[in-house]
Amino acid sequence: MDASLTHWINSAAGISPLLDRTMITISQIGVPLMVIAVALQWWSRTDRAHVRHACLSAGLAFLVGLAVNQAILLFVHRIRPYDAGVTHLLITPSADWSFPSDHATASMAIVAAFAMQALPRRTLALLVMAVLICWSRLHVGIHYAGDVAGGAATGVAAALAVRLCYRENSRLDAFATRIL
Repeated sequence: MDASLTHWINSAAGISPLLDRTMITISQIGVPLMVIAVALQWWSRTDRAHVRHACLSAGLAFLVGLAVNQAILLFVHRIRPYDAGVTHLLITPSADWSFPSDHATASMAIVAAFAMQALPRRTLALLVMAVLICWSRLHVGIHYAGDVAGGAATGVAAALAVRLCYRENSRLDAFATRIL
């Protein structure tokens, strides 16, 4: 089912040069744009301390999620879908294993961190960006749908772990916002 869904999504690759270029661009710069969007939230005019805590939580979740992915890659060696003949690759091949998707982990960690801080409009905007990033990874043929789902789950789990360990209005939070 994973290969079938991946193939179905990737079947649009190569049909429209404009769509392909758009998806390649989103795949390449989507996560950095999300990071910039989070960084710009630091200067929020409304509920500044709460938004700053969300920004720090998102950054920590991003880092924790990617660290967990590196540990997973030590044990899970899934070949890329283009190597298995499932997808048509539109970008340069990747040198590492397919599962989990770092792009999905990073983008969903940010979304989950903001969602857990009850910032609905910001969360929705970031979610739209994250979904586009995840879809682009399938469109360009670099990941299976399961890789993206696994990466998203890792990102959400990382945000939950950060939420449990890094509380708003704690001494650590006061220290972090003061030095930054």
